[in-house]
Amino acid sequence: MIDPRVSALCEEYGLKIVDGRSYPGIRETRAVFTMDKILRAKGEGHFRMVLSTVAETENNQGYIDKYLLHAVSDLVDAFRGIVEHQTTEWLECFDAAPVAELQVVAKSLPHQRFALVGMIAERIVRRFGPNAGQGDLFDDRRRAAA
Repeated sequence: MIDPRVSALCEEYGLKIVDGRSYPGIRETRAVFTMDKILRAKGEGHFRMVLSTVAETENNQGYIDKYLLHAVSDLVDAFRGIVEHQTTEWLECFDAAPVAELQVVAKSLPHQRFALVGMIAERIVRRFGPNAGQGDLFDDRRRAAA
């Protein structure tokens, strides 16, 4: 049985749960079992941050599947200090990342969840890591900022 908080929290964050046989649209997901698993394993506070990360950033609302939810959950754990102390910047980082493009790349790899974690983590480290202020001369993202 799915924890009733899953539906209530999704509604609170403006996410719609659709039937597992439907193809989800914008701000929709069918990954109800994954959300239940994350909520039960990590607690409501963690689950809220996962939902906030995917629902309150424009770049993540297109395909909210089990891989994205697990990846965001893993990243919330891995970067807990940033999540807790720089929440706005955390959300801005996710909003700036081309999450849909990264999901397409990860889809062709054998361990989609972990590939997605790695690709997004690289962007988080660039934003918050020790060399965050130093651009990479050969980075394709450098051109977009110019």
